[in-house]
Amino acid sequence: MTFRPFLSGLFVLAIGSLVTAQEMGFEEYEPQSTLIVPEHPVTRAKFPFIDAHNHQWRQRMSTENVDQVVRDMDDLNMAVMVNLSGGSGEELQEVLAKSKARYPDRFAVFANPSYDGIDEPDYPERTAAQFEADVKAGAQGLKIFKNLGMYVFDPLGRVRVDDPRLDPLWAKAGELGVPVLIHVGDPAQFWLPHDRFNERWLELKERPRRKRDGDPSFDQLIKEQVNVYRKHPQTTFIIAHFMWLANDLDRLATYLDELPNTVVEMGAIIYDPGRQPRHARKFFEKYQDRILMGKDTWAPEEYATYFRVLETEDEYFPYYRKRHAFWRLYGLGLSDEILKKVYYGNAQRIIPGIDASLFPAN
Repeated sequence: MTFRPFLSGLFVLAIGSLVTAQEMGFEEYEPQSTLIVPEHPVTRAKFPFIDAHNHQWRQRMSTENVDQVVRDMDDLNMAVMVNLSGGSGEELQEVLAKSKARYPDRFAVFANPSYDGIDEPDYPERTAAQFEADVKAGAQGLKIFKNLGMYVFDPLGRVRVDDPRLDPLWAKAGELGVPVLIHVGDPAQFWLPHDRFNERWLELKERPRRKRDGDPSFDQLIKEQVNVYRKHPQTTFIIAHFMWLANDLDRLATYLDELPNTVVEMGAIIYDPGRQPRHARKFFEKYQDRILMGKDTWAPEEYATYFRVLETEDEYFPYYRKRHAFWRLYGLGLSDEILKKVYYGNAQRIIPGIDASLFPAN
């Protein structure tokens, strides 16, 4: 009697089980780090800060919700929230009544233009006049959503970011002394092939409508917005999301050097400075007067990652959303002087009407 076939069968089963145990998708792979290093989680900012990029939607602004937002702001040490979703006209007045009228010093509200009738002859002057009326009503700036340049069309096709019909609007912001916070385009990876080499592969799988192809390209949108900044040197532009160049800080630096009327805010990009801590720290040191704190999506529990990247020298800690960044982050360990500028000083200088008493006296 021989046991060789029986033993061979067991060997095959064992190997098969081993192989099966190793089969998983990227989405399921969540290794627990065994690295033991000092950790300094931060749940409250070291200094009061202005969140220059947030969204509170008019339809959700019940008394209870606004009160809860302010309580969450207090927990985070957020002194002022800039709500970029103010709308215009009656919508803006409703947002102001629900938030700023009740908490005058805790909210700044930016207006949003309409592109309806952009092909009509009086559109440029009409839109600039409406924005002036919005500022008189209480708006402290203008917010441009990414639909401009991507999803706004007239009878002739796509409306470019640098469409001359918008020149009176940009000029009006400069004349009134209020900033324009402008969001153009998407991360460059959205234009790359959706394959195993794409860093945002998981995001494009989970959000396939974010995939971009053809015109306008990423570089075309960069070119169009830069044309606007060059043409309107008297207007201050807060470029959202680090211009989607937080993964290429040297390129971003060339635009900041050329365009003194521009600053950047860090909404939804902290995962990029956090993976290049030495290079990013040098960038923050050099451009400390040109960077604003911003988060974008209102999720109070996610601010801790921003604080930890900016304030500590911690190593190899996780980001909170895998589809944005599957890699670990490192702290920049910024000085108190730089933190004060990024957290509140720069925004306080640029956005009118911020109560200086909410911040430490320098």
